[in-house]
Parts: sequence; structure tokens; C-alpha cells
Amino acid sequence: MNLCPACDGRHAAPDFRCPHCGFAPPMQDGVPLLAPALARAVSGFDPAEFAALAAQEDGHFWFEGRSRIIVDALRRHVPAPHDYLEVGCGTGHVLAAVAAAFPGLAITASEVLAEGLRHAALRAPGARLLQLDARALPFENAFDVIGAYDVLEHIVEDDAVLAAMHRALRPGGHVVLTVPQHPALWSAQDDLARHERRYRRDELEAKLRDAGFVIVASTSFMTLLLPAMWLSRRRAPAAAAPGARVTDDEMAPPAWANALMGATLAIERRAIALGVMLPVGGSRLVVARRMRAAEASS
Repeated sequence: MNLCPACDGRHAAPDFRCPHCGFAPPMQDGVPLLAPALARAVSGFDPAEFAALAAQEDGHFWFEGRSRIIVDALRRHVPAPHDYLEVGCGTGHVLAAVAAAFPGLAITASEVLAEGLRHAALRAPGARLLQLDARALPFENAFDVIGAYDVLEHIVEDDAVLAAMHRALRPGGHVVLTVPQHPALWSAQDDLARHERRYRRDELEAKLRDAGFVIVASTSFMTLLLPAMWLSRRRAPAAAAPGARVTDDEMAPPAWANALMGATLAIERRAIALGVMLPVGGSRLVVARRMRAAEASS
């Protein structure tokens, strides 16, 4: 069920034209703009960074490894989903991996900046694309699974996003989330990426429980590379250089280093797939489930 961004009325119109109040979203490149004012309020971000990011993601050890870990988690915990929402899909790197792993899955993808959706449309041409506010997802009881991969750390009101996800899921549906971890790793790279936080261990799980979720699985990754990551962050300048972009430095490791780190992350992926929950690491993956009515009332 859709929720009208203007009147919160429930309806099923695929184009989000509200039969209750007459709201009709503006369109850009065929994408409904459900929160255009929020997009206009985003400052300090050059939309050209989406193109640079899209060019660097394919083959990059972290993006490739993260996508595989996410797909493994979906296959293990949500083996036969019917419909999927990805919040903050960026350029669609994970979206494409999910679409390839689950043929026939009804996919909806969203971004606050519609420019990113142009790249996502190329990578996952069958997906329904929406520009929206993650804190006010316009859905209720609509999806089997919702994913948000390195999105929550960008949003001050991450609790509002989790509450919106809970409402958008059907009872028994799952969220799959990844976030950067360990505040001690904060560096200029986090400033460049416009992070609001790096999560403390167990912080995301606590916020999910407060939102009404049951934790299904939680593991770190980027564990074996954590010492190198910590050393790199400590040696980095305390502040970003003028004109620096998040797509610089860590986004372009030498080929030998990229291959070595990719092999290391592949070892972690195999361990996680076998059920090993890694206690520390630069990133965290959490799978959680919205309780069914019988569970909530017991």
C-alpha cells in the first residue's frame, strides 16, 4: 500500500497520484519526485560525483565484496522474497547484484538525489525508481525485504528511517543493513562522505529493537583488514584537503593492493556464509525482522 506524501492517505496508484487529495508528484526522467524540496536542500554535494563513483565501483574490492556478502545474507535469511525496496541505492551497484541473484523479484529503488537514479536505471533496468525521503517512506505493509547499504550513517534521524522501514515492511518481513563501524576510525574520509556517525558495536541492533524489530543476524566485516584500516586512518590528515572528493584515495588502490584486499574480504565472506559472526571490523551487517502480530502481542 502506498502512502500519499501530502495527506498520508492510503492508495495503490502506481504513479503516486493520490485519489484522496489529488497530489501528483513532479517527474524527472520518468522518476516520481516525492521529496523534491529535500533534494534541493542537500548542499555541498556535486551530482557529478555519482558518475565518478559509478566508474570506480566495478572491480573495487570493497564494493564487490560488500555486494556479495549482502546477497549471501539475503539468500540465507530471505530465500524467496517477492518484492524488495532498496533505500539510498546510489548508483545501483548492490541493486544490480540483487536483481541478478533473484530473477523475477519486484524491485523498487530510491534515492534522495535523482541524479544517482540515472546510473541505477542502467544497472537494474527493471527496477521501479523513486526520489524520496528515507525518513518518510511512502509505504505501508508493502515489502518482504528492505535494504539500506551504508545509508543510515548519512542521516541524523536514523531512528525515523528505521521506523519508516518497519511500517513499510509486511509483518515477518526483513531489513538488511550495512553501516560503517567504530567511532575510533573516524577520519577525513568520513567527513568527505558526509557521515553523521560511525556506529558503535551493538548500537544499530539497539536502535532496531527500539523500532520494533527482532535481530536475526549481526556480524562485522572488513575484520582482517581492520589493523591496516586503522593505521591508514591514523596517518591520514585530520581534515580533508580543499577540493578533495570521497572518490579519491581509498577509492583507487593499486591493482595489487585491490586484489590482495579482495582476497582477504573473500575469506571473511566464506566465514560469514558458514555462520561465523565476526565481532569487530570496519563495517557491520545486520539482518532484522518485523515481528508478526502473534509475536508482538505475546
